[in-house]
Amino acid sequence: MADHPSYSIVAPIYNEEGNIDLLYERIAQVMDQTGEAWELILVNDGSRDQSPAMMDVLAAKDERVRVIHFARNFGHQTAVTAGIDFSSGDATVLIDADLQDPPELILEMIERWKAGYQVVYAIREQRKGESWFKLFTAKLFYRMIYRITDIDIPVDTGDFRLMDRQVVEVMQQMREHNRFIRGMTSWVGFKQTGVLYVREARHSGETKYPFRKMVRFAMDAVTSFSYFPLQIMLTVSLVLGMIALLAIPIVAVLRLAFGTDFFGGQATTIILVLLLSAFQMFFMFFLGQYVARIYDETRDRPLYVVAQTRGFMPGQRRPAPTHQRDDLMAQVPRPVENAQDAG
Repeated sequence: MADHPSYSIVAPIYNEEGNIDLLYERIAQVMDQTGEAWELILVNDGSRDQSPAMMDVLAAKDERVRVIHFARNFGHQTAVTAGIDFSSGDATVLIDADLQDPPELILEMIERWKAGYQVVYAIREQRKGESWFKLFTAKLFYRMIYRITDIDIPVDTGDFRLMDRQVVEVMQQMREHNRFIRGMTSWVGFKQTGVLYVREARHSGETKYPFRKMVRFAMDAVTSFSYFPLQIMLTVSLVLGMIALLAIPIVAVLRLAFGTDFFGGQATTIILVLLLSAFQMFFMFFLGQYVARIYDETRDRPLYVVAQTRGFMPGQRRPAPTHQRDDLMAQVPRPVENAQDAG
Protein backbone atom coordinates (compact mmCIF):
# COMPACT_ATOMS: atom_id res chain seq x y z
CA MET A 1 0.00 0.00 0.00
CA ALA A 2 1.30 3.42 -0.94
CA ASP A 3 1.89 5.66 2.05
CA HIS A 4 1.00 8.75 0.09
CA PRO A 5 -1.50 8.34 -2.77
CA SER A 6 -1.51 10.89 -5.54
CA TYR A 7 -5.31 10.88 -5.72
CA SER A 8 -8.10 10.45 -3.19
CA ILE A 9 -11.56 9.62 -4.54
CA VAL A 10 -14.33 10.37 -2.03
CA ALA A 11 -17.81 8.84 -2.44
CA PRO A 12 -20.57 9.22 0.19
CA ILE A 13 -22.74 6.11 0.48
CA TYR A 14 -26.34 5.97 1.65
CA ASN A 15 -28.31 2.86 0.65
CA GLU A 16 -26.40 2.33 -2.59
CA GLU A 17 -26.12 -1.47 -2.64
CA GLY A 18 -27.02 -1.55 -6.32
CA ASN A 19 -24.21 0.83 -7.29
CA ILE A 20 -21.20 0.14 -5.05
CA ASP A 21 -19.58 -2.69 -6.99
CA LEU A 22 -19.92 -0.97 -10.36
CA LEU A 23 -18.71 2.31 -8.87
CA TYR A 24 -15.56 0.59 -7.61
CA GLU A 25 -14.97 -1.19 -10.92
CA ARG A 26 -15.28 1.97 -13.00
CA ILE A 27 -13.15 4.05 -10.65
CA ALA A 28 -10.45 1.37 -10.51
CA GLN A 29 -10.43 1.08 -14.30
CA VAL A 30 -10.10 4.86 -14.67
CA MET A 31 -7.55 5.48 -11.93
CA ASP A 32 -5.30 2.60 -12.98
CA GLN A 33 -4.82 4.42 -16.27
CA THR A 34 -3.01 7.22 -14.44
CA GLY A 35 -0.16 4.91 -13.41
CA GLU A 36 -0.10 6.65 -10.03
CA ALA A 37 -1.15 5.62 -6.53
CA TRP A 38 -4.76 6.32 -5.55
CA GLU A 39 -7.22 5.61 -2.77
CA LEU A 40 -11.00 5.27 -2.75
CA ILE A 41 -12.67 6.55 0.42
CA LEU A 42 -16.23 5.28 0.88
CA VAL A 43 -18.20 7.03 3.63
CA ASN A 44 -21.15 5.03 4.96
CA ASP A 45 -23.71 7.65 5.99
CA GLY A 46 -25.84 5.35 8.14
CA SER A 47 -26.99 3.04 5.34
CA ARG A 48 -29.76 0.56 6.19
CA ASP A 49 -29.25 -1.86 3.30
CA GLN A 50 -26.30 -4.11 2.43
CA SER A 51 -24.03 -1.17 1.55
CA PRO A 52 -21.87 -1.34 4.74
CA ALA A 53 -21.11 -5.04 4.27
CA MET A 54 -20.32 -4.54 0.59
CA MET A 55 -17.97 -1.68 1.46
CA ASP A 56 -16.13 -3.86 3.97
CA VAL A 57 -15.75 -6.61 1.37
CA LEU A 58 -14.17 -4.13 -1.06
CA ALA A 59 -11.79 -2.91 1.64
CA ALA A 60 -10.72 -6.50 2.32
CA LYS A 61 -10.26 -7.23 -1.38
CA ASP A 62 -8.40 -4.06 -2.38
CA GLU A 63 -6.03 -2.28 -0.02
CA ARG A 64 -6.63 0.98 -1.86
CA VAL A 65 -10.22 1.09 -0.57
CA ARG A 66 -10.79 2.82 2.75
CA VAL A 67 -14.13 2.76 4.56
CA ILE A 68 -15.61 5.14 7.12
CA HIS A 69 -18.75 4.06 8.97
CA PHE A 70 -20.79 6.83 10.61
CA ALA A 71 -22.57 6.11 13.89
CA ARG A 72 -25.81 7.31 12.21
CA ASN A 73 -27.00 9.26 9.20
CA PHE A 74 -25.49 12.75 9.21
CA GLY A 75 -26.36 13.81 5.67
CA HIS A 76 -24.71 13.91 2.26
CA GLN A 77 -22.72 17.09 2.73
CA THR A 78 -21.35 15.92 6.07
CA ALA A 79 -20.35 12.56 4.58
CA VAL A 80 -18.47 14.42 1.84
CA THR A 81 -16.78 16.47 4.55
CA ALA A 82 -15.62 13.32 6.36
CA GLY A 83 -14.10 12.02 3.14
CA ILE A 84 -12.26 15.32 2.69
CA ASP A 85 -11.03 15.18 6.30
CA PHE A 86 -9.63 11.67 5.86
CA SER A 87 -8.20 12.13 2.37
CA SER A 88 -4.43 12.19 1.94
CA GLY A 89 -3.93 12.51 -1.82
CA ASP A 90 -2.25 15.39 -3.62
CA ALA A 91 -5.63 15.86 -5.31
CA THR A 92 -9.06 14.87 -3.98
CA VAL A 93 -12.04 14.07 -6.20
CA LEU A 94 -15.63 14.17 -4.92
CA ILE A 95 -18.14 11.93 -6.70
CA ASP A 96 -21.58 10.52 -5.90
CA ALA A 97 -22.17 6.77 -5.85
CA ASP A 98 -25.21 6.75 -8.15
CA LEU A 99 -22.99 6.88 -11.27
CA GLN A 100 -24.82 9.88 -12.69
CA ASP A 101 -21.40 11.54 -12.67
CA PRO A 102 -19.09 9.49 -14.92
CA PRO A 103 -15.80 8.45 -13.26
CA GLU A 104 -14.19 8.61 -16.72
CA LEU A 105 -14.32 12.41 -16.50
CA ILE A 106 -11.76 12.28 -13.68
CA LEU A 107 -8.97 11.82 -16.25
CA GLU A 108 -9.86 15.16 -17.86
CA MET A 109 -10.00 16.76 -14.42
CA ILE A 110 -6.51 15.47 -13.68
CA GLU A 111 -5.23 16.96 -16.93
CA ARG A 112 -6.61 20.37 -15.94
CA TRP A 113 -5.11 20.00 -12.47
CA LYS A 114 -1.69 19.18 -13.87
CA ALA A 115 -2.04 22.23 -16.12
CA GLY A 116 -2.14 24.39 -13.01
CA TYR A 117 -5.77 24.60 -11.90
CA GLN A 118 -6.44 23.92 -8.22
CA VAL A 119 -10.20 23.33 -8.45
CA VAL A 120 -11.75 21.58 -11.44
CA TYR A 121 -15.55 21.37 -11.29
CA ALA A 122 -17.88 19.46 -13.61
CA ILE A 123 -20.58 21.46 -15.44
CA ARG A 124 -23.78 19.60 -16.31
CA GLU A 125 -24.35 20.27 -19.99
CA GLN A 126 -27.29 17.88 -20.10
CA ARG A 127 -29.22 15.94 -17.43
CA LYS A 128 -30.76 12.60 -18.42
CA GLY A 129 -33.46 10.63 -16.66
CA GLU A 130 -34.88 13.53 -14.62
CA SER A 131 -38.39 14.96 -14.59
CA TRP A 132 -39.26 18.36 -16.00
CA PHE A 133 -39.98 19.55 -12.46
CA LYS A 134 -36.52 18.50 -11.23
CA LEU A 135 -34.88 20.13 -14.25
CA PHE A 136 -36.87 23.36 -13.80
CA THR A 137 -36.25 23.64 -10.05
CA ALA A 138 -32.55 22.82 -10.46
CA LYS A 139 -32.16 25.48 -13.14
CA LEU A 140 -34.03 28.00 -10.99
CA PHE A 141 -31.96 27.11 -7.93
CA TYR A 142 -28.56 27.50 -9.58
CA ARG A 143 -29.43 30.82 -11.18
CA MET A 144 -30.95 32.18 -8.00
CA ILE A 145 -27.87 31.20 -5.99
CA TYR A 146 -25.61 32.76 -8.62
CA ARG A 147 -27.45 36.08 -8.41
CA ILE A 148 -27.99 36.50 -4.67
CA THR A 149 -24.86 35.02 -3.09
CA ASP A 150 -21.75 37.00 -2.34
CA ILE A 151 -19.46 34.62 -4.23
CA ASP A 152 -19.29 33.38 -7.81
CA ILE A 153 -20.75 29.87 -7.71
CA PRO A 154 -20.75 28.36 -11.23
CA VAL A 155 -24.22 27.44 -12.47
CA ASP A 156 -25.20 23.84 -13.24
CA THR A 157 -22.46 22.34 -11.09
CA GLY A 158 -22.72 19.80 -8.30
CA ASP A 159 -20.20 18.38 -5.86
CA PHE A 160 -18.43 16.41 -8.61
CA ARG A 161 -15.04 18.13 -8.65
CA LEU A 162 -11.30 17.80 -8.13
CA MET A 163 -9.49 19.83 -5.46
CA ASP A 164 -5.80 20.38 -4.97
CA ARG A 165 -4.22 19.48 -1.61
CA GLN A 166 -3.91 23.16 -0.73
CA VAL A 167 -7.64 23.65 -1.27
CA VAL A 168 -8.45 20.52 0.75
CA GLU A 169 -6.44 21.78 3.72
CA VAL A 170 -8.40 25.04 3.68
CA MET A 171 -11.67 23.10 3.45
CA GLN A 172 -10.67 21.04 6.48
CA GLN A 173 -10.56 24.24 8.51
CA MET A 174 -14.12 25.22 7.60
CA ARG A 175 -16.32 23.55 10.21
CA GLU A 176 -19.75 25.18 9.84
CA HIS A 177 -22.57 22.71 10.42
CA ASN A 178 -24.95 23.75 7.62
CA ARG A 179 -22.69 22.92 4.73
CA PHE A 180 -22.84 23.75 1.02
CA ILE A 181 -19.69 22.16 -0.41
CA ARG A 182 -19.87 23.65 -3.90
CA GLY A 183 -20.24 27.11 -2.40
CA MET A 184 -17.38 26.52 0.04
CA THR A 185 -15.00 25.47 -2.73
CA SER A 186 -15.90 28.63 -4.64
CA TRP A 187 -15.39 30.76 -1.51
CA VAL A 188 -11.81 29.56 -0.93
CA GLY A 189 -10.72 30.97 -4.27
CA PHE A 190 -7.57 29.66 -6.00
CA LYS A 191 -7.37 28.99 -9.73
CA GLN A 192 -10.54 27.24 -10.89
CA THR A 193 -11.97 25.92 -14.15
CA GLY A 194 -14.82 23.72 -15.36
CA VAL A 195 -15.27 20.75 -17.68
CA LEU A 196 -18.52 19.95 -19.50
CA TYR A 197 -20.25 16.57 -19.30
CA VAL A 198 -23.60 14.86 -19.79
CA ARG A 199 -25.13 13.71 -16.52
CA GLU A 200 -26.56 10.22 -16.91
CA ALA A 201 -29.65 8.77 -15.27
CA ARG A 202 -29.21 7.09 -11.89
CA HIS A 203 -27.88 3.54 -12.37
CA SER A 204 -29.78 2.01 -9.48
CA GLY A 205 -31.80 2.99 -6.44
CA GLU A 206 -33.76 6.13 -5.61
CA THR A 207 -32.69 9.75 -5.40
CA LYS A 208 -31.46 10.84 -1.98
CA TYR A 209 -32.72 14.38 -2.57
CA PRO A 210 -36.54 14.43 -2.61
CA PHE A 211 -38.31 17.79 -2.70
CA ARG A 212 -38.15 18.30 1.07
CA LYS A 213 -34.38 17.81 1.16
CA MET A 214 -33.94 19.97 -1.92
CA VAL A 215 -35.69 22.85 -0.15
CA ARG A 216 -33.55 22.40 2.95
CA PHE A 217 -30.41 22.21 0.80
CA ALA A 218 -31.39 25.44 -0.96
CA MET A 219 -31.96 27.09 2.42
CA ASP A 220 -28.47 26.06 3.56
CA ALA A 221 -27.00 27.49 0.37
CA VAL A 222 -28.78 30.84 0.74
CA THR A 223 -28.14 31.34 4.44
CA SER A 224 -24.51 30.20 4.20
CA PHE A 225 -23.46 32.60 1.47
CA SER A 226 -26.02 35.40 1.23
CA TYR A 227 -27.74 38.05 3.35
CA PHE A 228 -30.27 38.67 0.57
CA PRO A 229 -33.35 37.62 2.63
CA LEU A 230 -32.36 40.05 5.38
CA GLN A 231 -31.64 42.79 2.86
CA ILE A 232 -34.96 42.33 1.07
CA MET A 233 -36.72 42.61 4.43
CA LEU A 234 -35.45 46.18 4.70
CA THR A 235 -36.49 46.98 1.13
CA VAL A 236 -40.02 45.63 1.57
CA SER A 237 -40.46 47.39 4.92
CA LEU A 238 -39.39 50.70 3.37
CA VAL A 239 -41.78 50.23 0.43
CA LEU A 240 -44.68 49.37 2.72
CA GLY A 241 -43.82 52.33 4.94
CA MET A 242 -43.82 54.70 1.98
CA ILE A 243 -47.16 53.32 0.79
CA ALA A 244 -48.62 53.86 4.26
CA LEU A 245 -47.31 57.43 4.44
CA LEU A 246 -48.69 58.24 0.99
CA ALA A 247 -52.01 56.57 1.79
CA ILE A 248 -52.68 58.77 4.84
CA PRO A 249 -53.18 62.10 2.98
CA ILE A 250 -54.83 60.36 0.00
CA VAL A 251 -57.44 58.64 2.18
CA ALA A 252 -57.99 61.86 4.14
CA VAL A 253 -58.67 63.85 0.96
CA LEU A 254 -60.95 61.17 -0.50
CA ARG A 255 -62.97 60.94 2.68
CA LEU A 256 -63.35 64.71 2.81
CA ALA A 257 -64.48 64.70 -0.81
CA PHE A 258 -66.75 61.63 -0.80
CA GLY A 259 -67.73 61.24 2.84
CA THR A 260 -66.64 59.12 5.79
CA ASP A 261 -68.05 55.92 4.29
CA PHE A 262 -65.39 55.93 1.58
CA PHE A 263 -62.86 53.14 2.26
CA GLY A 264 -65.04 52.15 5.16
CA GLY A 265 -65.85 48.68 6.49
CA GLN A 266 -63.89 45.94 8.22
CA ALA A 267 -63.15 43.90 5.09
CA THR A 268 -60.48 46.31 3.86
CA THR A 269 -58.88 46.45 7.31
CA ILE A 270 -58.86 42.65 7.64
CA ILE A 271 -57.31 42.18 4.20
CA LEU A 272 -54.57 44.71 4.91
CA VAL A 273 -53.83 43.18 8.32
CA LEU A 274 -53.63 39.67 6.83
CA LEU A 275 -51.36 40.91 4.04
CA LEU A 276 -48.98 42.67 6.42
CA SER A 277 -49.03 39.67 8.79
CA ALA A 278 -48.12 37.36 5.90
CA PHE A 279 -45.14 39.59 5.05
CA GLN A 280 -44.06 39.65 8.69
CA MET A 281 -44.32 35.89 9.16
CA PHE A 282 -42.48 35.25 5.88
CA PHE A 283 -39.54 37.41 6.86
CA MET A 284 -39.55 36.19 10.45
CA PHE A 285 -39.14 32.67 9.03
CA PHE A 286 -35.98 33.70 7.21
CA LEU A 287 -34.72 35.55 10.26
CA GLY A 288 -35.38 32.42 12.31
CA GLN A 289 -33.32 30.36 9.86
CA TYR A 290 -30.29 32.57 10.45
CA VAL A 291 -30.82 32.43 14.23
CA ALA A 292 -31.16 28.62 14.11
CA ARG A 293 -27.85 28.36 12.29
CA ILE A 294 -26.21 30.57 14.90
CA TYR A 295 -27.55 28.16 17.51
CA ASP A 296 -26.11 25.18 15.60
CA GLU A 297 -22.67 26.77 15.68
CA THR A 298 -22.78 27.81 19.35
CA ARG A 299 -23.59 24.25 20.46
CA ASP A 300 -20.10 23.41 19.22
CA ARG A 301 -20.79 19.75 18.49
CA PRO A 302 -18.55 17.71 16.17
CA LEU A 303 -19.79 17.55 12.60
CA TYR A 304 -20.05 13.76 12.64
CA VAL A 305 -19.33 10.68 14.74
CA VAL A 306 -17.32 7.83 13.24
CA ALA A 307 -18.17 4.37 14.56
CA GLN A 308 -15.51 2.43 12.67
CA THR A 309 -12.92 2.72 9.92
CA ARG A 310 -11.31 0.14 7.67
CA GLY A 311 -8.33 0.18 5.36
CA PHE A 312 -6.42 3.08 6.90
CA MET A 313 -2.85 2.09 7.78
CA PRO A 314 -1.28 3.42 11.00
CA GLY A 315 0.34 6.76 10.33
CA GLN A 316 -1.34 7.15 6.95
CA ARG A 317 -4.64 8.62 8.07
CA ARG A 318 -4.47 12.38 8.48
CA PRO A 319 -5.24 13.74 11.96
CA ALA A 320 -8.77 14.98 12.46
CA PRO A 321 -9.26 18.78 12.44
CA THR A 322 -8.79 20.38 15.85
CA HIS A 323 -10.97 23.45 15.27
CA GLN A 324 -13.50 23.91 18.09
CA ARG A 325 -14.32 20.45 19.53
CA ASP A 326 -13.79 18.32 16.43
CA ASP A 327 -10.99 16.62 18.35
CA LEU A 328 -13.80 14.55 19.92
CA MET A 329 -14.46 13.12 16.48
CA ALA A 330 -11.15 11.28 16.59
CA GLN A 331 -11.88 9.79 20.02
CA VAL A 332 -15.05 7.94 19.02
CA PRO A 333 -13.95 5.63 16.18
CA ARG A 334 -12.64 2.16 16.79
CA PRO A 335 -10.37 1.75 13.75
CA VAL A 336 -10.20 -1.61 12.06
CA GLU A 337 -7.15 -1.59 9.84
CA ASN A 338 -8.11 -4.60 7.74
CA ALA A 339 -10.80 -7.21 7.36
CA GLN A 340 -8.84 -9.83 9.29
CA ASP A 341 -8.77 -7.57 12.36
CA ALA A 342 -12.53 -7.16 12.03
CA GLY A 343 -13.05 -10.85 12.17
